Amino acid sequence: MSGAKPTGAPSITVAGAPVVPSPRTEPARPPAPADPAAAAAPAAPTEQDWQRLVDMIGRAGSIDLVCHVLPDGDALGSALAAGLALRSLGRTLRVSFGDDPQVVPASLQFLPGLELLVPAREVPAEPELMITFDVADPQRLGLLRTKAEAARELVVLDHHASNAGFGTHRLIDPAAPATAVLVDELLRRLGVPLDRSIATCLYTGVATDTGSFRYAATTPATHELAARLLATGLRHDLISRRLWDTQSFGYLKVLAAALQRAEFEPAAAGGLGFVWTWVPHADLLAHGVLPEEIEGLIDVVRKAAEAEVVLVLKEDPDGSLRGSSRAKGAVDVAAACQTLGGGGHAYAAGFTSHDGVPATVARFRAALAPRTTSPTAAL
Repeated sequence: MSGAKPTGAPSITVAGAPVVPSPRTEPARPPAPADPAAAAAPAAPTEQDWQRLVDMIGRAGSIDLVCHVLPDGDALGSALAAGLALRSLGRTLRVSFGDDPQVVPASLQFLPGLELLVPAREVPAEPELMITFDVADPQRLGLLRTKAEAARELVVLDHHASNAGFGTHRLIDPAAPATAVLVDELLRRLGVPLDRSIATCLYTGVATDTGSFRYAATTPATHELAARLLATGLRHDLISRRLWDTQSFGYLKVLAAALQRAEFEPAAAGGLGFVWTWVPHADLLAHGVLPEEIEGLIDVVRKAAEAEVVLVLKEDPDGSLRGSSRAKGAVDVAAACQTLGGGGHAYAAGFTSHDGVPATVARFRAALAPRTTSPTAAL
């Protein structure tokens, strides 16, 4: 038994297929384009790193699998995929994230394995082995940060280049397009074959963090992985519909207000253009919209052809602002977000601010600097 408590049936069932063994050999990932920031990025895991993790899992009496607060598809999908795999091996485990209340976004409630989730309070004060998924900074663990720091062994499985390194054992690969790719690597070494439930979680993670395979981090190896996942019989059409094409009417009203509030600054970002907007918490209350429902709002704003960089600020009940930024390749938004205490990827990053909207936008704007070379190639 895993020790997890059921959270209710998912609204769309894509699980339940028998185990379908499939080849797990992944083609070598081609080298990434030269990038001045690459020198500071963590080194990819070695085979020795993977074997050490396999050994740790083998000797652990219980395992806690945790992802970041306000989880997206890669974070929660990765943790649940690992949980389903370890459950198939008969391991005692819990899956959690550090929000209270702990709310699974409506767009992710189809994920298999949600019954493995437990509230943060049910994670032991001093876990024997904790593995974090898609967590670039310990602050992103929320209520689980203290417990993570007290863990006997704390493993960090991540793909963020801004991850400065924490925990006792780190497997960080900035070249991976999603943390789910690293989970697939782990499952191969554990000897767990893909079934439709595990594959659904992994596909959700990869599809989410590649923008449905549109972002520059997508490689031939990414598509090879997607093909293996599809071969299990998962319903990628239903997954895509839930991730990108299903929203409440209230969300449409919040989106309309945010677009009306948007500002375009053509001279910002070295003349490459900057669009920003913000969402007051009052808008969410007025239309009955949860904070996690507006995570995809930035994907609408980023379509502005005139802007290299976009920023969306989302106000929390305490007045703090969660910033999400995107770039098209000529500006490293991770570097800009780091000046505000955040981080992420060159193309997608975020931060939290307590300075109010005008001051936060001013600080972010001042931190925008065009790259000396852009990885964006002409089509």
